Amino acid sequence: MNNEQQVEALLFIAGSEGVSVESLAEITGYARPAISTILDDLAERYAKDKRTALMLIQTGGTYKLVTKPELSKVLKKYFDQSNRSGLSAAALEILAIIAYRQPITRIEIDEVRGVHSGTTIQNLVLRNLIKVAGRLNEPGRPKTYATTAEFLDYFGLKNIDELPKLENSVSSDQDQEEDLFLKEFESKMNINDGEN
Repeated sequence: MNNEQQVEALLFIAGSEGVSVESLAEITGYARPAISTILDDLAERYAKDKRTALMLIQTGGTYKLVTKPELSKVLKKYFDQSNRSGLSAAALEILAIIAYRQPITRIEIDEVRGVHSGTTIQNLVLRNLIKVAGRLNEPGRPKTYATTAEFLDYFGLKNIDELPKLENSVSSDQDQEEDLFLKEFESKMNINDGEN
């Protein structure tokens, strides 16, 4: 695996959060000037390659892979269609984690699930079921996520206090909370899907 592939893979995994030159240097062990050169080369390659849908941008000190602007129309169609369909098991799982632990970062969600959640989180933000609640005052200033009023409407709740009560749960055993939420709202989703 070459240096460019490693940086590209890290950009892909970072998703909409993006990643800084400092973080890339720390993770890969390459010097910062080398990382900057790799990023410049990647940005140029994406810009010149008419066969790829991706481009590399820098915002707020972080680099991220995004889709090219000319694809916005087809992506909007996808998200409109996605909004009409039900939520996946992964989306329900992430909603459960956020609902009970908000505000929470993507990394914390990933730790609970054991898999990368960036794409599903981004889709939930686009569906307005979750929102960026703020940023932590720590290196990288990670975003925190919380549920929205749309989330409450979607599941027929008046407020967050109407989430299923958790019997015999202890704060150190959060898995039970997510499982209960998932079961409760999977049945709710089945009802909603039948009505649509």
